Amino acid sequence: MKETSHPDAALLQVDAPHRELLDQVLDKWSLQVLDVLCGHPRRFNELRREIPVVGQKSLTATLRRLERNGMIERHVISTRPLAVEYRVAPLGDTLNELIDALLRWTTANMPEVARARARFDDDDENEDE
Repeated sequence: MKETSHPDAALLQVDAPHRELLDQVLDKWSLQVLDVLCGHPRRFNELRREIPVVGQKSLTATLRRLERNGMIERHVISTRPLAVEYRVAPLGDTLNELIDALLRWTTANMPEVARARARFDDDDENEDE
C-alpha cells in the first residue's frame, strides 16, 4: 500500500500548546485587533472606535493576551498625560498575510456557507416533523 501521509505530518499535529496559541491568536477580537493594527499603530480609544462592538474589558484582555504572545507591542508615549500606543510586533506582522487570506476566504466562501447552513436548517426542521 502506498504511503499517503505528508512527510511533515508530525510537524503539523495540533497538540495542547498549539490549540492554546491558535485559540488566543485567532479568537474573534484578536483577529480584528490584529487586522486594525496591521494598518498602523493605534491608541486604546482609537481601537475602541474602530471595533465598536468590543467592550473595554474584552479589548483590554485581548491586548494583554496578544502582547503576552509577542504579537503586539505596547509603547508608552512621553506626553502629558502619558499615552499608550499599540502596534504589531515583528512576530505578529508575520500573521498579516495569513489574516488577509482568512478574510478573503470568508468573503469568497460566505455565499456557499450560507447555502450549506440553509440546507442543514431545512433538513433539521424536516427531521423534527
